[in-house]
Amino acid sequence: MAGGKVKKEKGKLQQQHVPYQGGISFQKSKGQHILKNPLLVDSIVQKAGVKTTDVILEIGPGTGNLTKKLLEAGKKVITVEIDPRMVLELQRRFQGTPHSNRLTVIQGDVLKTELPYFDICVANIPYQISSPLTFKLLNHQPAFRAAIIMFQREFAMRLVAQPGDKFYCRLTVNTQLHARVFHLLKVGRNNFRPPPKVDSSVVRIEPRKPRIEVKQKEWDGFLRICFNRKNKTLGSIFRQKSVISLLEKNYRIVRALELGQEDSLEEVDAKMDFSSFGDNQGMEMDDDGDDDEMEVEDGGGDEVQSEFKDKVLGVLKEGDFEEKRSSKLTLQEFLYLLSLFNKAGIHFSDSRSSTFLIVSTLFFIISIIVTCQFSKRVVLDKQRNLTIYALYFLQLLHGCILIYIIYCRFD
Repeated sequence: MAGGKVKKEKGKLQQQHVPYQGGISFQKSKGQHILKNPLLVDSIVQKAGVKTTDVILEIGPGTGNLTKKLLEAGKKVITVEIDPRMVLELQRRFQGTPHSNRLTVIQGDVLKTELPYFDICVANIPYQISSPLTFKLLNHQPAFRAAIIMFQREFAMRLVAQPGDKFYCRLTVNTQLHARVFHLLKVGRNNFRPPPKVDSSVVRIEPRKPRIEVKQKEWDGFLRICFNRKNKTLGSIFRQKSVISLLEKNYRIVRALELGQEDSLEEVDAKMDFSSFGDNQGMEMDDDGDDDEMEVEDGGGDEVQSEFKDKVLGVLKEGDFEEKRSSKLTLQEFLYLLSLFNKAGIHFSDSRSSTFLIVSTLFFIISIIVTCQFSKRVVLDKQRNLTIYALYFLQLLHGCILIYIIYCRFD
């Protein structure tokens, strides 16, 4: 029995740490799968279209198989590697070679590292950071020319999907808002050491120039609702009681901000509930569950809610979207529908920040009134008290915070 346990533990260790001929063990748990096929490495560099003047960013260089080819093709290579063992191996490999002065190695987590300027990114990344890394790159400024990245096959298919495809989802639309994405080649799992459990694909990401400008929170809130059940008609989705309720609260808060109606604010504040359509869905995930799980609720609303529902459905009818499905809409159609909603005063960003903004503004106004009354009292009594100066300081600090919140909310 004891011998059997030892063998089992040894087998488990071998699965987690696969030895490399240089003495380094690769850790699957960290997504370390090194490209071992030299023909594949050559193909990736060739399809990347690297110029001799390019500064190249490589993420997760491992032992440097791809790095070597990139140094031969470009002007300079900047690598970001989290594993200190790989960093040492990389430095040891190129030390004393003609390429050493054109290689910069940054040790750290790429998601937490401020990336330097680069013209092109070529990378074989750990698959568990695919989504956050993609959007970190897309938000990088100044914009780079292209990124050629190895992804898990299914994730890559989501990036390049077109309306009507099986993999078309919220991730697809969010990515294609910022970039054009092309599938370059399929890569079998046996091209890696150790081999991963899934096949891979190499895609090319080209940031849009100029960028399509949208309010990101508004856009994200809009897509979350549209892709809640992507195969349902938009008319069915926007008839849901939870959706109508959420949009109505947003609508009334925006109206309260614009008109300063305190009675409307109190009524809205008393009913706020944001349990629906929360932030628990990752950017790369979209709900492809059974459509029958959705219950479309038309009744149960008061007169105001019915009027607001008519307003929402009127927007869908105006753009001829009521019978269309999110799974078949193009990026341009999503942008047009959002513009129609916003034109009608219907917004999708989280109203909690708006509520906090209104409450904070009211508190600021009240504090000014109280301070003014207190300062008059202090002057009349001819008392020298530091309290009034402390109140003025707190007001100044509150005002600065309020300005920052307004900037973040409406920028």
